Amino acid sequence: MDDDFLLYSETAKHLYNDYAKDLPIIDYHCHLSPKEIYEDLRFDNLTQVWLGGKQSGGTYAGDHYKWRLMRANGIPEDKVTGGADEYERFVSFVDTLNMAVGNPMYHWCHLELKRYFGIDKPLNRSNMKEVWDKCNDMLHNDPGMTVRGLIKKSNVEFIGTTDDPTDSLEWHEKIAKDESVTFTVRPSFRPDKAVNIHKPGFAEYIYKLAAAADKDHIDTIKDVIDALIKRLDYFVAHGCVASDHGLDYVPYNKLDDRALNAAFKKAMRGESLTAEEIEGYETAVLTELAKAYHKRGIVMEIHYSCLRNSNERMLKTLGPDTGYDVIAQNNCGSALAAFLSNLDATDELPKTVIFSLDPTDNVLIDTIIGSFQSPEIPGKLQHGPAWWFNDTKLGMEAQMKSLAEQSLLGNFIGMLTDSRSFLSYTRHEYFRRILCNLIGTWVENGEYPNDDKALKQIVEGISYRNAVRYFGIG
Repeated sequence: MDDDFLLYSETAKHLYNDYAKDLPIIDYHCHLSPKEIYEDLRFDNLTQVWLGGKQSGGTYAGDHYKWRLMRANGIPEDKVTGGADEYERFVSFVDTLNMAVGNPMYHWCHLELKRYFGIDKPLNRSNMKEVWDKCNDMLHNDPGMTVRGLIKKSNVEFIGTTDDPTDSLEWHEKIAKDESVTFTVRPSFRPDKAVNIHKPGFAEYIYKLAAAADKDHIDTIKDVIDALIKRLDYFVAHGCVASDHGLDYVPYNKLDDRALNAAFKKAMRGESLTAEEIEGYETAVLTELAKAYHKRGIVMEIHYSCLRNSNERMLKTLGPDTGYDVIAQNNCGSALAAFLSNLDATDELPKTVIFSLDPTDNVLIDTIIGSFQSPEIPGKLQHGPAWWFNDTKLGMEAQMKSLAEQSLLGNFIGMLTDSRSFLSYTRHEYFRRILCNLIGTWVENGEYPNDDKALKQIVEGISYRNAVRYFGIG
Protein backbone atom coordinates (compact mmCIF):
# COMPACT_ATOMS: atom_id res chain seq x y z
CA MET A 1 0.00 0.00 0.00
CA ASP A 2 2.49 2.56 -1.23
CA ASP A 3 1.79 6.01 -2.68
CA ASP A 4 0.52 4.43 -5.91
CA PHE A 5 -1.94 2.05 -4.21
CA LEU A 6 -4.98 1.51 -6.52
CA LEU A 7 -3.57 4.03 -9.01
CA TYR A 8 -2.80 2.05 -12.16
CA SER A 9 -1.87 4.78 -14.63
CA GLU A 10 0.25 7.91 -14.69
CA THR A 11 -2.87 10.01 -15.13
CA ALA A 12 -4.48 8.43 -12.07
CA LYS A 13 -1.38 9.10 -9.98
CA HIS A 14 -1.32 12.73 -11.12
CA LEU A 15 -5.02 13.31 -10.41
CA TYR A 16 -4.84 11.79 -6.94
CA ASN A 17 -1.53 13.20 -5.74
CA ASP A 18 -1.90 16.68 -7.22
CA TYR A 19 -5.64 17.31 -6.87
CA ALA A 20 -7.48 14.93 -4.54
CA LYS A 21 -5.05 13.82 -1.86
CA ASP A 22 -4.78 16.93 0.30
CA LEU A 23 -8.31 18.31 0.04
CA PRO A 24 -10.31 18.60 3.30
CA ILE A 25 -13.00 16.05 4.07
CA ILE A 26 -16.71 16.88 4.12
CA ASP A 27 -18.30 13.98 6.02
CA TYR A 28 -21.91 14.94 5.46
CA HIS A 29 -23.44 11.75 6.90
CA CYS A 30 -22.05 9.72 9.78
CA HIS A 31 -23.01 8.24 13.14
CA LEU A 32 -20.25 9.68 15.31
CA SER A 33 -21.07 10.72 18.87
CA PRO A 34 -21.05 14.50 19.40
CA LYS A 35 -20.60 13.82 23.12
CA GLU A 36 -17.35 11.93 22.46
CA ILE A 37 -16.19 14.72 20.16
CA TYR A 38 -16.85 17.38 22.79
CA GLU A 39 -15.26 15.36 25.60
CA ASP A 40 -12.28 14.60 23.34
CA LEU A 41 -12.36 10.92 24.26
CA ARG A 42 -9.10 9.00 24.50
CA PHE A 43 -9.29 5.26 23.78
CA ASP A 44 -7.50 2.71 25.97
CA ASN A 45 -6.42 0.34 23.22
CA LEU A 46 -6.73 -0.62 19.56
CA THR A 47 -9.55 -3.09 20.23
CA GLN A 48 -11.74 -0.30 21.54
CA VAL A 49 -11.08 1.76 18.41
CA TRP A 50 -11.64 -1.13 15.99
CA LEU A 51 -14.20 -3.42 17.63
CA GLY A 52 -15.88 -1.35 20.33
CA GLY A 53 -15.96 -1.95 24.06
CA LYS A 54 -16.10 -0.13 27.36
CA GLN A 55 -14.56 3.21 28.21
CA SER A 56 -14.80 4.96 31.60
CA GLY A 57 -17.70 2.77 32.64
CA GLY A 58 -19.69 3.31 29.45
CA THR A 59 -20.11 1.30 26.27
CA TYR A 60 -19.42 2.82 22.87
CA ALA A 61 -20.28 1.55 19.44
CA GLY A 62 -18.09 -0.79 17.46
CA ASP A 63 -17.89 -1.60 13.78
CA HIS A 64 -20.45 -4.14 12.55
CA TYR A 65 -18.49 -4.57 9.30
CA LYS A 66 -15.70 -6.14 11.38
CA TRP A 67 -18.14 -8.11 13.55
CA ARG A 68 -19.67 -9.79 10.50
CA LEU A 69 -16.26 -10.88 9.24
CA MET A 70 -15.28 -12.29 12.62
CA ARG A 71 -18.47 -14.33 12.81
CA ALA A 72 -17.76 -15.64 9.31
CA ASN A 73 -14.41 -16.81 10.69
CA GLY A 74 -16.10 -18.77 13.48
CA ILE A 75 -15.06 -16.37 16.27
CA PRO A 76 -17.15 -16.72 19.50
CA GLU A 77 -19.45 -13.77 20.15
CA ASP A 78 -17.70 -12.70 23.35
CA LYS A 79 -14.61 -11.97 21.24
CA VAL A 80 -16.69 -10.19 18.61
CA THR A 81 -18.90 -7.72 20.47
CA GLY A 82 -17.24 -7.88 23.87
CA GLY A 83 -16.82 -9.68 27.14
CA ALA A 84 -13.54 -11.44 26.40
CA ASP A 85 -10.09 -10.03 27.14
CA GLU A 86 -9.45 -7.15 24.73
CA TYR A 87 -6.09 -8.46 23.54
CA GLU A 88 -7.71 -11.82 22.78
CA ARG A 89 -10.36 -9.99 20.78
CA PHE A 90 -7.61 -8.17 18.87
CA VAL A 91 -5.84 -11.48 18.11
CA SER A 92 -9.13 -12.93 16.83
CA PHE A 93 -9.58 -9.95 14.54
CA VAL A 94 -6.00 -10.23 13.24
CA ASP A 95 -6.67 -13.87 12.36
CA THR A 96 -9.88 -12.82 10.61
CA LEU A 97 -8.24 -9.95 8.71
CA ASN A 98 -5.64 -12.26 7.23
CA MET A 99 -8.44 -14.33 5.68
CA ALA A 100 -10.06 -11.23 4.16
CA VAL A 101 -8.39 -11.28 0.76
CA GLY A 102 -10.47 -9.18 -1.65
CA ASN A 103 -12.42 -7.50 1.16
CA PRO A 104 -12.19 -3.71 1.56
CA MET A 105 -11.82 -4.19 5.31
CA TYR A 106 -8.28 -5.44 4.69
CA HIS A 107 -7.46 -2.19 2.90
CA TRP A 108 -9.31 0.06 5.36
CA CYS A 109 -7.57 -1.38 8.41
CA HIS A 110 -4.11 -1.17 6.90
CA LEU A 111 -4.75 2.40 5.76
CA GLU A 112 -5.76 3.20 9.35
CA LEU A 113 -2.59 1.62 10.72
CA LYS A 114 -0.49 3.56 8.22
CA ARG A 115 -2.14 6.97 8.44
CA TYR A 116 -2.71 7.16 12.20
CA PHE A 117 0.01 4.93 13.66
CA GLY A 118 2.76 5.00 11.04
CA ILE A 119 2.68 1.21 10.55
CA ASP A 120 3.22 0.20 6.93
CA LYS A 121 3.70 -3.57 7.26
CA PRO A 122 0.94 -6.15 6.81
CA LEU A 123 -0.60 -7.06 10.18
CA ASN A 124 -0.31 -10.73 11.05
CA ARG A 125 0.43 -13.14 13.90
CA SER A 126 4.18 -12.53 13.73
CA ASN A 127 3.99 -8.78 14.40
CA MET A 128 0.61 -8.33 16.09
CA LYS A 129 2.06 -7.87 19.62
CA GLU A 130 4.46 -5.23 18.31
CA VAL A 131 1.58 -3.45 16.55
CA TRP A 132 -0.63 -3.76 19.64
CA ASP A 133 2.00 -2.21 21.89
CA LYS A 134 2.89 0.62 19.50
CA CYS A 135 -0.73 1.57 18.82
CA ASN A 136 -1.67 1.45 22.49
CA ASP A 137 1.34 3.55 23.47
CA MET A 138 0.28 6.20 20.95
CA LEU A 139 -3.36 6.05 22.05
CA HIS A 140 -2.27 6.55 25.67
CA ASN A 141 0.45 9.16 25.28
CA ASP A 142 0.33 10.95 21.94
CA PRO A 143 -1.55 14.26 22.42
CA GLY A 144 -2.82 14.02 18.83
CA MET A 145 -4.50 10.63 19.28
CA THR A 146 -7.65 11.77 21.07
CA VAL A 147 -10.95 11.92 19.19
CA ARG A 148 -10.44 15.55 18.19
CA GLY A 149 -6.82 14.85 17.32
CA LEU A 150 -7.81 12.01 15.01
CA ILE A 151 -10.36 14.26 13.28
CA LYS A 152 -7.76 17.01 12.82
CA LYS A 153 -5.17 14.51 11.59
CA SER A 154 -7.72 13.37 8.99
CA ASN A 155 -8.13 16.94 7.66
CA VAL A 156 -11.88 16.89 8.35
CA GLU A 157 -13.62 20.21 7.80
CA PHE A 158 -17.28 19.27 8.36
CA ILE A 159 -19.10 16.48 10.23
CA GLY A 160 -22.83 15.86 9.88
CA THR A 161 -23.99 13.63 12.73
CA THR A 162 -27.30 11.73 12.73
CA ASP A 163 -29.73 12.85 15.43
CA ASP A 164 -33.26 12.10 16.60
CA PRO A 165 -35.77 15.00 16.58
CA THR A 166 -36.14 14.71 20.36
CA ASP A 167 -32.42 15.20 20.96
CA SER A 168 -31.58 18.24 23.07
CA LEU A 169 -28.47 18.87 20.90
CA GLU A 170 -26.63 19.89 24.07
CA TRP A 171 -23.34 18.44 22.82
CA HIS A 172 -23.64 20.30 19.53
CA GLU A 173 -24.20 23.50 21.50
CA LYS A 174 -21.09 22.86 23.59
CA ILE A 175 -18.99 22.09 20.51
CA ALA A 176 -20.18 25.27 18.78
CA LYS A 177 -19.16 27.36 21.80
CA ASP A 178 -15.75 25.71 22.18
CA GLU A 179 -13.24 27.84 20.28
CA SER A 180 -10.63 25.08 20.47
CA VAL A 181 -12.68 22.94 18.06
CA THR A 182 -11.27 23.75 14.63
CA PHE A 183 -13.79 21.79 12.54
CA THR A 184 -17.57 22.11 12.17
CA VAL A 185 -20.02 19.62 13.68
CA ARG A 186 -23.70 19.95 12.76
CA PRO A 187 -26.76 17.84 13.61
CA SER A 188 -28.80 16.06 10.93
CA PHE A 189 -32.55 15.54 11.38
CA ARG A 190 -33.52 11.82 11.36
CA PRO A 191 -37.24 11.38 12.18
CA ASP A 192 -37.51 7.63 11.46
CA LYS A 193 -39.22 6.78 14.74
CA ALA A 194 -42.05 9.21 13.96
CA VAL A 195 -42.36 8.02 10.34
CA ASN A 196 -42.28 4.26 10.90
CA ILE A 197 -45.81 3.95 12.27
CA HIS A 198 -45.80 0.14 12.08
CA LYS A 199 -42.65 -0.49 14.08
CA PRO A 200 -42.43 -1.33 17.81
CA GLY A 201 -42.29 1.63 20.15
CA PHE A 202 -44.14 4.06 17.88
CA ALA A 203 -46.75 5.16 20.45
CA GLU A 204 -44.16 5.60 23.18
CA TYR A 205 -42.06 7.69 20.83
CA ILE A 206 -44.96 9.98 19.95
CA TYR A 207 -45.33 10.85 23.65
CA LYS A 208 -41.61 11.62 23.76
CA LEU A 209 -41.92 13.79 20.64
CA ALA A 210 -44.82 15.70 22.19
CA ALA A 211 -42.72 16.49 25.26
CA ALA A 212 -39.75 17.62 23.16
CA ALA A 213 -42.00 19.90 21.11
CA ASP A 214 -43.69 21.32 24.25
CA LYS A 215 -47.08 19.92 23.26
CA ASP A 216 -49.58 18.64 25.82
CA HIS A 217 -50.76 15.95 23.43
CA ILE A 218 -50.56 14.68 19.86
CA ASP A 219 -53.92 13.45 18.62
CA THR A 220 -53.78 13.74 14.82
CA ILE A 221 -51.33 13.38 11.99
CA LYS A 222 -51.28 17.17 11.71
CA ASP A 223 -50.12 17.31 15.32
CA VAL A 224 -47.31 14.88 14.47
CA ILE A 225 -46.19 16.99 11.51
CA ASP A 226 -46.42 20.23 13.49
CA ALA A 227 -44.30 18.72 16.28
CA LEU A 228 -41.70 17.46 13.83
CA ILE A 229 -41.45 20.79 12.04
CA LYS A 230 -41.09 22.59 15.35
CA ARG A 231 -38.18 20.31 16.19
CA LEU A 232 -36.77 20.78 12.68
CA ASP A 233 -36.65 24.52 13.28
CA TYR A 234 -34.79 23.84 16.52
CA PHE A 235 -32.26 21.81 14.52
CA VAL A 236 -31.96 24.54 11.88
CA ALA A 237 -31.21 27.03 14.66
CA HIS A 238 -28.33 24.73 15.60
CA GLY A 239 -26.89 24.72 12.08
CA CYS A 240 -28.60 21.66 10.59
CA VAL A 241 -28.18 21.43 6.81
CA ALA A 242 -29.47 17.89 6.15
CA SER A 243 -32.14 15.40 7.09
CA ASP A 244 -31.97 11.64 6.76
CA HIS A 245 -34.63 8.95 6.33
CA GLY A 246 -34.00 5.24 6.73
CA LEU A 247 -36.89 3.51 4.95
CA ASP A 248 -37.61 -0.14 4.25
CA TYR A 249 -38.79 1.08 0.86
CA VAL A 250 -40.08 4.36 -0.54
CA PRO A 251 -43.88 4.51 -0.17
CA TYR A 252 -46.40 6.50 -2.13
CA ASN A 253 -50.05 6.08 -1.26
CA LYS A 254 -52.21 9.15 -0.73
CA LEU A 255 -55.07 8.87 1.78
CA ASP A 256 -57.50 11.51 3.03
CA ASP A 257 -57.17 13.06 6.49
CA ARG A 258 -59.95 10.92 7.93
CA ALA A 259 -58.23 7.68 6.96
CA LEU A 260 -54.85 8.98 8.10
CA ASN A 261 -56.12 9.99 11.53
CA ALA A 262 -57.92 6.68 11.93
CA ALA A 263 -54.67 4.85 11.17
CA PHE A 264 -52.77 7.04 13.62
CA LYS A 265 -55.25 6.34 16.42
CA LYS A 266 -55.03 2.59 15.73
CA ALA A 267 -51.25 2.75 16.01
CA MET A 268 -51.46 4.69 19.26
CA ARG A 269 -53.70 1.95 20.66
CA GLY A 270 -51.18 -0.67 19.60
CA GLU A 271 -53.42 -2.18 16.91
CA SER A 272 -52.14 -3.66 13.65
CA LEU A 273 -52.34 -1.57 10.49
CA THR A 274 -52.94 -2.51 6.88
CA ALA A 275 -50.24 -1.93 4.28
CA GLU A 276 -52.38 0.82 2.80
CA GLU A 277 -52.64 2.60 6.16
CA ILE A 278 -48.89 2.32 6.80
CA GLU A 279 -47.96 3.64 3.38
CA GLY A 280 -50.57 6.39 3.55
CA TYR A 281 -49.28 7.68 6.88
CA GLU A 282 -45.63 7.47 5.81
CA THR A 283 -46.37 9.24 2.51
CA ALA A 284 -48.20 12.08 4.26
CA VAL A 285 -45.48 12.68 6.86
CA LEU A 286 -42.61 12.41 4.38
CA THR A 287 -44.36 14.78 1.97
CA GLU A 288 -44.90 17.50 4.55
CA LEU A 289 -41.37 17.14 5.88
CA ALA A 290 -39.96 17.37 2.35
CA LYS A 291 -41.87 20.61 1.81
CA ALA A 292 -40.48 21.93 5.09
CA TYR A 293 -36.95 20.97 4.01
CA HIS A 294 -37.37 22.81 0.71
CA LYS A 295 -38.61 25.93 2.46
CA ARG A 296 -35.60 25.91 4.83
CA GLY A 297 -32.95 24.83 2.32
CA ILE A 298 -32.38 21.49 4.05
CA VAL A 299 -31.08 18.51 2.03
CA MET A 300 -33.27 15.39 2.18
CA GLU A 301 -31.34 12.10 2.26
CA ILE A 302 -33.26 8.87 1.63
CA HIS A 303 -31.76 5.46 2.43
CA TYR A 304 -33.85 2.43 1.48
CA SER A 305 -33.82 -1.32 0.73
CA CYS A 306 -32.29 -2.58 3.95
CA LEU A 307 -33.86 -5.61 5.63
CA ARG A 308 -32.91 -4.97 9.23
CA ASN A 309 -32.39 -7.46 12.06
CA SER A 310 -32.82 -10.54 9.91
CA ASN A 311 -31.65 -12.91 12.66
CA GLU A 312 -34.38 -12.93 15.32
CA ARG A 313 -32.33 -14.96 17.80
CA MET A 314 -29.44 -12.51 17.70
CA LEU A 315 -31.76 -9.52 17.78
CA LYS A 316 -33.09 -10.80 21.12
CA THR A 317 -29.53 -11.43 22.31
CA LEU A 318 -27.67 -8.31 21.16
CA GLY A 319 -30.33 -5.85 20.01
CA PRO A 320 -30.44 -3.90 16.72
CA ASP A 321 -27.51 -2.49 14.70
CA THR A 322 -25.17 -5.35 15.57
CA GLY A 323 -24.44 -6.70 12.10
CA TYR A 324 -27.49 -8.74 11.12
CA ASP A 325 -28.94 -6.55 8.38
CA VAL A 326 -29.14 -7.63 4.74
CA ILE A 327 -29.92 -6.18 1.33
CA ALA A 328 -33.64 -6.02 0.59
CA GLN A 329 -35.15 -6.08 -2.87
CA ASN A 330 -38.01 -3.67 -3.39
CA ASN A 331 -39.87 -2.64 -6.50
CA CYS A 332 -40.48 0.94 -5.39
CA GLY A 333 -39.06 2.89 -8.32
CA SER A 334 -42.50 4.03 -9.47
CA ALA A 335 -43.40 5.13 -5.93
CA LEU A 336 -40.14 7.08 -5.60
CA ALA A 337 -40.78 8.83 -8.91
CA ALA A 338 -44.37 9.63 -7.91
CA PHE A 339 -43.23 10.98 -4.53
CA LEU A 340 -40.71 13.30 -6.18
CA SER A 341 -43.16 14.31 -8.92
CA ASN A 342 -45.79 15.30 -6.37
CA LEU A 343 -43.31 17.65 -4.69
CA ASP A 344 -42.03 18.97 -8.02
CA ALA A 345 -45.57 19.83 -9.12
CA THR A 346 -45.82 22.52 -6.42
CA ASP A 347 -42.15 23.57 -6.66
CA GLU A 348 -41.48 22.13 -3.19
CA LEU A 349 -38.96 19.42 -4.03
CA PRO A 350 -35.87 19.84 -1.83
CA LYS A 351 -32.32 18.94 -2.74
CA THR A 352 -32.43 15.16 -2.44
CA VAL A 353 -29.79 12.42 -2.12
CA ILE A 354 -31.03 8.89 -2.82
CA PHE A 355 -29.32 5.72 -1.60
CA SER A 356 -30.45 2.15 -2.21
CA LEU A 357 -28.76 -0.79 -0.55
CA ASP A 358 -29.67 -2.89 -3.59
CA PRO A 359 -26.95 -2.29 -6.22
CA THR A 360 -29.31 -3.32 -9.00
CA ASP A 361 -31.07 0.00 -8.36
CA ASN A 362 -28.10 2.06 -9.62
CA VAL A 363 -29.43 2.74 -13.12
CA LEU A 364 -32.99 3.13 -11.80
CA ILE A 365 -31.91 5.88 -9.41
CA ASP A 366 -29.80 7.59 -12.07
CA THR A 367 -32.72 7.73 -14.49
CA ILE A 368 -35.10 8.96 -11.78
CA ILE A 369 -32.86 11.83 -10.67
CA GLY A 370 -32.47 12.81 -14.31
CA SER A 371 -36.20 13.50 -14.46
CA PHE A 372 -36.22 16.03 -11.60
CA GLN A 373 -33.14 18.22 -11.97
CA SER A 374 -33.51 22.00 -12.04
CA PRO A 375 -31.45 25.17 -12.51
CA GLU A 376 -31.64 25.75 -8.75
CA ILE A 377 -28.26 24.04 -8.33
CA PRO A 378 -26.19 21.66 -10.50
CA GLY A 379 -27.11 18.13 -9.53
CA LYS A 380 -30.05 19.09 -7.33
CA LEU A 381 -30.98 15.41 -7.12
CA GLN A 382 -28.06 13.14 -6.31
CA HIS A 383 -27.39 9.43 -6.43
CA GLY A 384 -25.71 8.86 -3.07
CA PRO A 385 -22.31 7.13 -3.01
CA ALA A 386 -22.06 3.35 -2.80
CA TRP A 387 -23.61 2.56 0.55
CA TRP A 388 -22.89 -0.04 3.24
CA PHE A 389 -22.54 -3.48 1.61
CA ASN A 390 -21.70 -1.70 -1.66
CA ASP A 391 -18.93 0.34 -0.03
CA THR A 392 -16.27 -1.66 -1.88
CA LYS A 393 -13.92 -1.07 -4.80
CA LEU A 394 -16.29 -2.76 -7.25
CA GLY A 395 -19.34 -1.19 -5.60
CA MET A 396 -17.92 2.33 -5.83
CA GLU A 397 -16.87 1.82 -9.42
CA ALA A 398 -20.31 0.45 -10.34
CA GLN A 399 -22.13 3.39 -8.75
CA MET A 400 -19.87 5.98 -10.40
CA LYS A 401 -19.93 4.28 -13.80
CA SER A 402 -23.73 4.18 -13.76
CA LEU A 403 -23.94 7.82 -12.67
CA ALA A 404 -21.45 8.80 -15.36
CA GLU A 405 -23.34 6.93 -18.08
CA GLN A 406 -26.80 8.23 -17.12
CA SER A 407 -26.08 11.65 -15.62
CA LEU A 408 -23.13 13.97 -14.82
CA LEU A 409 -20.43 12.42 -12.68
CA GLY A 410 -18.73 15.80 -12.49
CA ASN A 411 -21.54 17.13 -10.23
CA PHE A 412 -21.40 14.15 -7.83
CA ILE A 413 -21.11 15.15 -4.13
CA GLY A 414 -18.76 12.27 -3.35
CA MET A 415 -17.95 10.17 -0.33
CA LEU A 416 -19.21 9.95 3.25
CA THR A 417 -18.26 7.57 6.06
CA ASP A 418 -21.71 6.55 7.43
CA SER A 419 -19.60 5.25 10.31
CA ARG A 420 -19.35 5.19 14.09
CA SER A 421 -15.55 4.92 13.98
CA PHE A 422 -13.20 7.88 14.37
CA LEU A 423 -10.59 6.11 12.21
CA SER A 424 -12.86 5.57 9.22
CA TYR A 425 -11.81 8.76 7.43
CA THR A 426 -9.29 6.69 5.49
CA ARG A 427 -12.35 5.52 3.52
CA HIS A 428 -12.33 8.95 1.89
CA GLU A 429 -8.77 8.27 0.75
CA TYR A 430 -9.87 4.86 -0.52
CA PHE A 431 -12.72 6.48 -2.45
CA ARG A 432 -10.53 9.24 -3.91
CA ARG A 433 -7.96 6.72 -5.14
CA ILE A 434 -10.69 4.66 -6.81
CA LEU A 435 -12.23 7.80 -8.33
CA CYS A 436 -8.91 9.03 -9.74
CA ASN A 437 -8.05 5.61 -11.10
CA LEU A 438 -11.44 5.35 -12.81
CA ILE A 439 -11.14 8.77 -14.45
CA GLY A 440 -7.49 8.15 -15.23
CA THR A 441 -8.42 4.92 -17.03
CA TRP A 442 -10.95 6.76 -19.20
CA VAL A 443 -8.33 9.37 -20.08
CA GLU A 444 -5.62 6.80 -20.84
CA ASN A 445 -8.10 4.86 -23.00
CA GLY A 446 -8.88 7.97 -25.02
CA GLU A 447 -12.46 8.16 -23.75
CA TYR A 448 -11.97 11.67 -22.27
CA PRO A 449 -9.36 14.25 -23.28
CA ASN A 450 -6.26 14.81 -21.18
CA ASP A 451 -7.47 18.34 -20.42
CA ASP A 452 -5.80 19.08 -17.09
CA LYS A 453 -7.94 22.09 -16.25
CA ALA A 454 -11.18 20.15 -16.79
CA LEU A 455 -9.88 17.08 -14.94
CA LYS A 456 -8.80 19.20 -11.97
CA GLN A 457 -12.28 20.73 -11.76
CA ILE A 458 -13.96 17.32 -11.87
CA VAL A 459 -11.68 15.60 -9.34
CA GLU A 460 -11.64 18.48 -6.86
CA GLY A 461 -15.39 18.87 -7.24
CA ILE A 462 -16.23 15.25 -6.48
CA SER A 463 -13.66 15.02 -3.69
CA TYR A 464 -14.66 18.21 -1.89
CA ARG A 465 -16.07 21.28 -3.61
CA ASN A 466 -19.40 19.88 -4.84
CA ALA A 467 -20.40 18.86 -1.30
CA VAL A 468 -19.46 22.29 0.06
CA ARG A 469 -21.68 23.93 -2.56
CA TYR A 470 -24.52 21.40 -2.24
CA PHE A 471 -24.86 21.59 1.55
CA GLY A 472 -24.14 25.31 1.67
CA ILE A 473 -21.30 24.98 4.15
CA GLY A 474 -18.60 27.02 2.43
